Amino acid sequence: MAPAFRFRADIDSLPAYVPGQRPPAGRSAYKLSSNENPFPPSSAVLSAVIDAAADLNRYPDMAATALTAAIARHVGIDAERVVVGNGSVAVLETALQAACRPGDEVVHAWRSFEAYPIAVQVAGARSVPVPLREDGSHDLDAMADAVTERTRVVLVCSPNNPTGTVVREDEMRAFLARVPREVLVVLDEAYVEYVRDEEVADGLALAAEFKNVLVLRTFSKAYGLAGLRVGYAVARPRLARGLQTASTPFGVNALAQAAALAVLREADAVAERCDRVVTERSRLLAALREMGWSVPESHGNFYWLGIGRHTAAFARETARGGAMVRAFDGEGVRVSIGEVEGNDVVLHVAREWRELVGPRTA
Repeated sequence: MAPAFRFRADIDSLPAYVPGQRPPAGRSAYKLSSNENPFPPSSAVLSAVIDAAADLNRYPDMAATALTAAIARHVGIDAERVVVGNGSVAVLETALQAACRPGDEVVHAWRSFEAYPIAVQVAGARSVPVPLREDGSHDLDAMADAVTERTRVVLVCSPNNPTGTVVREDEMRAFLARVPREVLVVLDEAYVEYVRDEEVADGLALAAEFKNVLVLRTFSKAYGLAGLRVGYAVARPRLARGLQTASTPFGVNALAQAAALAVLREADAVAERCDRVVTERSRLLAALREMGWSVPESHGNFYWLGIGRHTAAFARETARGGAMVRAFDGEGVRVSIGEVEGNDVVLHVAREWRELVGPRTA
């Protein structure tokens, strides 16, 4: 008998992507585990989705022409430099699959976005993780040292998920000066709208200047469209054309395109909501530091508590109090900034645990 079909052997060894916990069925809780926007969509966005639903029997615009043009206007670049996809993760997956051959290497910081090693392995490449610095930031010098003749892509996450730290302009430029031009540098800016550091690396400017830089952004966070999955890349036209060619046809559904177009027309409201999150972030970080916690300087809509072996127990305690956080077992918890009441649940637990675990960095 012929053997049954099997996928590649390494697929069985893929690390599992663990989504943020949801409240148990029949029980309400504050979901602070997935870095979601706590504000619901506006009536205009909902209306746009409802109107688009009338044509569900039709394929969406494969090139997302109107959305691509609107994004380009929004960020002040030419439309030929924008490629949209089914969330920024899907755009990243396409870039990796287009860039990597079996045995190639992808350098990235760790801990960073949990999907990176999964996407790298699916593309047939090998992850080369580089430890973060003690303060939770990227060690770009060590990442540059890790680049070899087999490196095809380097991933830089700024703000970094889950620590919230950013890469600054001077260190990013110094890093790019060391990375060979034939290596693709992907700068993941999923949380860029929450950044208030004036020295942060300007991804759009770098992508315009460097032929090997590709910037990722998303509508899932600040724009509140996590349930519809829309993301995009910005790169030089040659890179953008290659990415577009490799992208899944009709990758962004019609409802997502309509919602993204609508929310782009609400730039002032989006900015105001981001400011509210940043204000709450400042309150939380100040409170935690006053308790004695050492917390990385976060520029995302979340913060990191590196509590090591106490991680699982801490997460269980916040869940009992009515707030779900994201636990990375043995390392720490990432806490999304949500409703004030949920944020205060975590502060209450952190205050109780302060004497048990002591001050910790990332």
